[in-house]
Amino acid sequence: MIENLKGTGVALVTPFNADNSIDFNGLKKVVEHVIDGGVEYLVPLGTTGETATLNKEEKKKVFDFILETNAGRTPVVAGIGGNNTYETIETLKNFNPDGFSAILSVSPYYNKPNQEGIYQHYTALADNSPLPVILYNVPGRTGSNLTAETTLRLAEHKNIIGIKEASGNFDQFMQIIKHKPNDFLFISGDDGITLPMIAAGANGVISVIGNAFPKDFSAMVRLCLKGDFATARPLHYKLIDIVNMLFTEGSPGGVKAFLKELGICGDTVRLPLANVSNNLYQQIAETVKAY
Repeated sequence: MIENLKGTGVALVTPFNADNSIDFNGLKKVVEHVIDGGVEYLVPLGTTGETATLNKEEKKKVFDFILETNAGRTPVVAGIGGNNTYETIETLKNFNPDGFSAILSVSPYYNKPNQEGIYQHYTALADNSPLPVILYNVPGRTGSNLTAETTLRLAEHKNIIGIKEASGNFDQFMQIIKHKPNDFLFISGDDGITLPMIAAGANGVISVIGNAFPKDFSAMVRLCLKGDFATARPLHYKLIDIVNMLFTEGSPGGVKAFLKELGICGDTVRLPLANVSNNLYQQIAETVKAY
């Protein structure tokens, strides 16, 4: 199973209609586009899926729809996390794991727990999860960092199989990679630095740009994992300006603008997010035409 989660996973967007209801037709197009692009696995209901704005019923519908659309073609990792440990445990206990390979769970946000609190949170989740757990460290969104020491401590848990690292701290990356168990996945959480992260020893990426440009990005990742950085590098630089545009005015507004220009789904986001500015949208439209 761990081998199946090496390469490119895509943190799927959740398309919305103009009235803010979920656009399941658009979601189907996104899933088909991503699978046709050759990615290794799907990750619904992460940050990019605007999960914070979905209620319980909508989350279940998204999970069910993606499993139905995927039809067993690729592994699926479910995004299930939160800053209320006991509520997250209840969610895991009520979650039907059939069709899923693992759980991706973000480090608790807003509360700003210390390292012992983070350790105990993840231990409690892993003890109660019906599937293996992948940690997710993204300090820019959570307000706290999951340190290398705490990550390595958690890596000893039999039901914790990896980490998605989006701290941008290469010293932290290398300390984890140097000391982690051999079967513990180290996954990039930043599209723009995935190439150097794999060079340092990462096993792949959970990507945002993969929603829009799955073929080139997943090809780049596979080349890196083979050690063919000379062939991968042109693809990296072909995509790097697009990666920067994705996050210039926040995600997933940027990638949804690209998806709209590609004719895959609309660019509606739910408040408190807002669409990208007209100026950035024009740059995105011109980039898609030139790509």
